Amino acid sequence: MDENLKQAVLWELAEDKKVRCSLCAHRCVIADGKLGRCCVRQNIGGTLYSLNYDKVCSANPDPIEKKPLFHFQPGSRSFSIATMGCNFRCEFCQNWQISQAAIESGGIDGEPLAPERIVSAAMQAGCKSIAYTYTEPTVFMELCNDCGRLAKEKGLTNVFVSNGYMTREAIDFARDWLDGINVDLKAFSDEYYRRLCKAKLQPVLDTISYIAKETKIWLEVTTLLVPGENDSQDELKQLADFIVTNAGPDVPWHISRFHPQYKFLDSVPTPMSSLERAYEIGKAAGLRYVYLGNVPGSQSESTFCYKCGRILIERLGYHISANHIKDSCCPDCGAKIAGFEL
Repeated sequence: MDENLKQAVLWELAEDKKVRCSLCAHRCVIADGKLGRCCVRQNIGGTLYSLNYDKVCSANPDPIEKKPLFHFQPGSRSFSIATMGCNFRCEFCQNWQISQAAIESGGIDGEPLAPERIVSAAMQAGCKSIAYTYTEPTVFMELCNDCGRLAKEKGLTNVFVSNGYMTREAIDFARDWLDGINVDLKAFSDEYYRRLCKAKLQPVLDTISYIAKETKIWLEVTTLLVPGENDSQDELKQLADFIVTNAGPDVPWHISRFHPQYKFLDSVPTPMSSLERAYEIGKAAGLRYVYLGNVPGSQSESTFCYKCGRILIERLGYHISANHIKDSCCPDCGAKIAGFEL
């Protein structure tokens, strides 16, 4: 056994040297010598270990808007890190080369970057936060935790870009240092999740509701609109209604344009008409902040006052050309704009 392996968090010993992992909603029961569904957590002799703790495969300063987080420290940069692994099998994954490598080939590549070095690099790059992103941060929670606590000590914030399949225990484990999260709500159909992601819908809904109602973690939601799969009017209305009812009208909803990739190559890019229809459905449902993603130049990238309609933040792609918000409020009507007091 590698002496540098990191003991995992959030598990308990079961019978016959099996372990029960409570990190994500799969809640794997893992026999001695076997891997969890993420393929980066292994039971070795009745102890669960993280196999990707010291294997950082990506580390870059990004605009916070790329996450996307539009109401959390806008215009700032976020030091973005990832390790290989995921607990989903999305057929349209945009980062499949790193998220699915451990699953498909057993390979876990990366550099041994200590949390102190990551936090130092973030500060040297002028970043205000560290983002755990590109793959699913839940499955490298051990590194997130060590970096996150150190980052808070140094005055940085921490954000997740997540599929939302974490358990309530995992959210509680991270809530002291996790400041913001963008959760993918990929569809409002359990059949979609089972067929295209090898997961279930309800745990994601539970995560969104729990974060919104029981924590102070800033929440934004993203839906990748896949033609013919999750773009019907009825499904989008149910999805938007769920956000309003269970997370609140102030939660930003990012509707992202799909482009064929990985195993999902027989589709076409999302038509603009579908994106615009989804945008109108979100607004009609009562969501105050709806955005279109992967469509640079669209006015729907910008932030408008929900009350008077004034343009507040002008965006072009990930670049902010103007920010008119004053003291977290619209300068014209005084409406409070959610998130900007953070």
